[in-house]
Amino acid sequence: MFRKHPLTNEFPEFETKIHDLKVEDEHFKKLFDEYDEVDHEIYRIESDAQPASDETANQLRINRLRLKDELYRMLKEG
Repeated sequence: MFRKHPLTNEFPEFETKIHDLKVEDEHFKKLFDEYDEVDHEIYRIESDAQPASDETANQLRINRLRLKDELYRMLKEG
């Protein structure tokens, strides 16, 4: 079963902070939106709604992890 990985599910302890930073910090919002887009694209590939090579899917997963790490760092710092 494939599922999406919304940031609020990944870091439920930061749900309020995620909301606040999306409103207050343009850079955070940009990264958050990019994370959401990449996550959605991975979900579409994994559920066979959108064909893609394994290399493409793996690169998207790496990108999602990089974004998640950066967003987490911002949540911990802010």
